[in-house]
Parts: sequence; structure tokens; C-alpha cells
Amino acid sequence: MFIATKVWPTHLRYEAVIKATKRSLARLGVKYIDLYQIHFPNRRVPITETMRAMEYLVDNGLIRFIGLSNFSLNQVIEAQGALKKYEVASIQMPYSLMDRRIEADIIPYAKKNGMAVIAYYPLGHGRLIREFPRDALEVIARNHGPKTVAQVVLNWIISKHENVFPIPRASNPDHVRENLGAAGWRLSEEEIRILESIRFG
Repeated sequence: MFIATKVWPTHLRYEAVIKATKRSLARLGVKYIDLYQIHFPNRRVPITETMRAMEYLVDNGLIRFIGLSNFSLNQVIEAQGALKKYEVASIQMPYSLMDRRIEADIIPYAKKNGMAVIAYYPLGHGRLIREFPRDALEVIARNHGPKTVAQVVLNWIISKHENVFPIPRASNPDHVRENLGAAGWRLSEEEIRILESIRFG
């Protein structure tokens, strides 16, 4: 099991980061957190102070990897520059077939620097499920067998990027099983072009 959690932006002072981590460890009942992410940047706290605390956590075995969430590219670069011993392992951002803004900067930077991109809202808050055209789904089905919209749009992320990992919400076991059906196959370049030509809303 790989455990990831976040520290809230109101807890980004050096001592506050450490205290928040220890509270999370106690609540989770574990000895360390695999990926500890800064939920949002806080302009009132120097990123150097926060990253010094994150490196302390790695040094002392309380976390394994340092991550960011909802940072702009410039903020990612600044955060990486503030680390003296470790690298930023991941950046978590909204990304879907409907919201592709980070393709212009975050994704290429992350790929170049060996950083994972964790894509949240990969189903576009459910809008992709509701608005996806049936004829496009039929094209995919002819080549890959019956697939749900969720499986197709999640596979689009997997097929398009080697360093981007979608994290869809799953409110019940059926959703978990459906989401797993997005793995184990790949869309072709032509199918990706078809999906990206769709205009939503």
C-alpha cells in the first residue's frame, strides 16, 4: 500500500509542518507516509522554510517522498530550488480531456525533470460522463471491445503520458472495478486525436 496525504497551507511554518505530519501519522496509524504533499502554496510562508521541514521529515524517516499540489510552474521551480538534498517527486493538478491547461507547462516540465503528475478530477467533475458523445464511444468499442466513458477518458491520460497518473474518485466498489478497466490496453494515436477533437460544453 502506498499512502499519500497532504499538509494544509496554514501549517507550512517549519514547526507546524512537523507537528502536522506527526498528527497525520497518528491518525493513519503508520510509521511513515510515502508521499507527503503541500496542498496549496502559501505566499506568507517562505517556501525555503517549508522545504527545510520537508527535508527534515525525509531525513528522519517520517516521509519518503515530497510532493506538491496546485502549484504554478514558477512555484514548482521555486520549490524544487529550495530543496538541498532531495527532489520534488510529484505535482498534483486538475487534468482531464476537458481541462488540458497543464499540457502547456507543468506536464512537459515534470517529464523533463522525472516528476510524476497526479491528475485529479480526471472525469471533469462527472461532466465527461454526462457529455461524452456516443459515436466516439462506439469507435473505441470497435477496436477495444465495450468500454465505459470513464474507462476511455482515464485511458486517454494513461495512453497520452507516461508520467501522468489519474486518481478518479470511487464512491463504491463498482466504481473501483470500473476504473480498473481503464488499464491494460492503449488507445492508438488516431483514437487520441478523435477524442481530442471533441468539444465539450
